[in-house]
Amino acid sequence: MSDEQHLLQRASRLETQALAEIYDTYSPGIYRYSMRLLGDECLAEDCVADTFARFLKSLRERRGPRERLQAYLYRIAHNWIVDSYRNNGQTVSLGDAHRSEADLPEEEAAKRIRQKQVRAAIRQLTPEQQMVVSLKYLEEWSNEEVAKALKKPVGAVKSLQHRALRSLYKLLAEKS
Repeated sequence: MSDEQHLLQRASRLETQALAEIYDTYSPGIYRYSMRLLGDECLAEDCVADTFARFLKSLRERRGPRERLQAYLYRIAHNWIVDSYRNNGQTVSLGDAHRSEADLPEEEAAKRIRQKQVRAAIRQLTPEQQMVVSLKYLEEWSNEEVAKALKKPVGAVKSLQHRALRSLYKLLAEKS
């Protein structure tokens, strides 16, 4: 039995220590993933909280994952993000609106502008393309791990990745 399977077995018995270990291990990555796709700290925090609430509910109802915990949690987060877009439309974070770009050194300002452009371009991709780009390039998952999370063959993930990168290139070229 692998460490992950043992951890899931303990979590299925709702052992507090196992649940805390799962949260501590996976919540930072899910937050980063959510933040990249949503661009809003409050929404990203809501996504993490709801992801783990849904996970806990699935354990209580005896229908939680038996394996591939990371893929399972990212799928929950991804579904939450898709629902958020569907229900609320795209959101714009105004968290740093009080800071002027002139207050930052020129290079830092240019970097921040480029990061905003990349995040905005990623949000224009399809939900599946967003997930592939985020997991593959930002979370540094392998194609096999992404395929498991999406429940798709590796070839389909490579195709999604290719189309996503081509779209990103076009979107970013238009803004340059």
